[in-house]
Amino acid sequence: MGLKSVLCAKIEMKANKDVFHDVFTNKPHHMSTMCPLHVQGFELLDGVIGTVGSKICWMYTFEGKKKISKQIIDTIDHEKKVVIFKEFEGDVVDTYDNYKATLHIETKGKIDLVSWTIEYERPNENVSESLLV
Repeated sequence: MGLKSVLCAKIEMKANKDVFHDVFTNKPHHMSTMCPLHVQGFELLDGVIGTVGSKICWMYTFEGKKKISKQIIDTIDHEKKVVIFKEFEGDVVDTYDNYKATLHIETKGKIDLVSWTIEYERPNENVSESLLV
């Protein structure tokens, strides 16, 4: 059994929360246009974009190195603006076990927040947590 960890980040957003949620659920291929320094590509591996159970692949750059992330869309809740991705192959699962990323867009007063929660397991204490961010 690995060392279970949770990493959370909340960022105030200026974009429309409905549009932001829509990009991650229905238009993920737009991410490479929106942030080309970090995301270079998107591929639908299986299923239909915007549906639970679909398998997707992100091509991205981290610390100057090209990486891939293959995920299955585990949950989509349009009302609560939640999307959950579970990693099944790629650079992240080469290092961590049971990796799950939850995107939640929430409103606190008049402020919209993008909230990322990453749950994962390190196989042992020698595996750094700094590879996540």
